[in-house]
Amino acid sequence: MFFRGLGRPQGLAFDAAGSLYVAAALHGRRGIVKISPNASSAELFVAGMNVVGVAFGPQGEMIVATNDAVYSLPLGIPGMLLIER
Repeated sequence: MFFRGLGRPQGLAFDAAGSLYVAAALHGRRGIVKISPNASSAELFVAGMNVVGVAFGPQGEMIVATNDAVYSLPLGIPGMLLIER
């Protein structure tokens, strides 16, 4: 098991440093939860209701999806680059 304690986890994305971002609830607070690469810590990184998805754009922006909208947050976080071989 990687990490326990999230409520209703849905979308997820990794940054270039290996941190995991999950659309979920943590200790009763909802939004985007950031989990360290070794899963030793977690924090509510972006608060928001009805968050269902997260991704990183090419300019380091975090894309957050809710039930009825999509937001772009200019946070300067490079996402993990996946190369298909």
